[in-house]
Amino acid sequence: MTSFFARYVEEEFIPYSASHIVMLAALVVLALLLYGFRERSRSNAHVKTMIRYSILLGLLAPQILLYYWYAIVGLWSVKYTLPLELCSISQMLAIIMLFTRSKLLYQIVFFAGIGGAMQAMLTPDLDYPYPHFRFFHFFIVHIAIILAPLYMTWIEGFRPTWKSVWLTMIFLNILLVAVGGADYWLDANYMFLREKPQGASLLDLLGPYPYYLIAEEGIALVLFSLMYLPFIPWRRRQS
Repeated sequence: MTSFFARYVEEEFIPYSASHIVMLAALVVLALLLYGFRERSRSNAHVKTMIRYSILLGLLAPQILLYYWYAIVGLWSVKYTLPLELCSISQMLAIIMLFTRSKLLYQIVFFAGIGGAMQAMLTPDLDYPYPHFRFFHFFIVHIAIILAPLYMTWIEGFRPTWKSVWLTMIFLNILLVAVGGADYWLDANYMFLREKPQGASLLDLLGPYPYYLIAEEGIALVLFSLMYLPFIPWRRRQS
């Protein structure tokens, strides 16, 4: 087994190190390219298919390798490796959305996927630094989660509505109950519903348990509302 798939590493991931900045820059560049070539991509079915399947590859391939890695290094555990984190759930929904072009899933992935993945990109809860496999898995998957609804917006022509904000909030609260129940049953901490992550994160600014969970509700509503602003159909009054 090479160090690329090693179970233990001596180095630690350092937020906003050169490798972290490169991954953030990669997200910005890919998003700008997706937006810049949106008109040309819309009119070319082959290009649309290529982009869609490239994003799907970024969502699927690293995840398949992740479970392979869990198996070969003996890290599989129902307390830590089930896909019950918000970004893992957004990842699965994004895969289904891209295959089915579901407008319902698009509304949820646009807000919950982009919001959650951006928070993860900016404050990664990551133990493995570059060039470990887990480093690449983490950033490739989160970049793909963000690009998936952007592709559906800019190229497929989907649009969120104000109702989408509330639909996503309802979805997240149902998810909170379901995952919270799983946490209690498994003695786990998926979605950090029982305690904050050990590494630095935005949750450090929101107070102790359970107050940070309540604060997250308000922050999510404000964030989703801001994300919806570019889609408000501003209309000029005609005299």
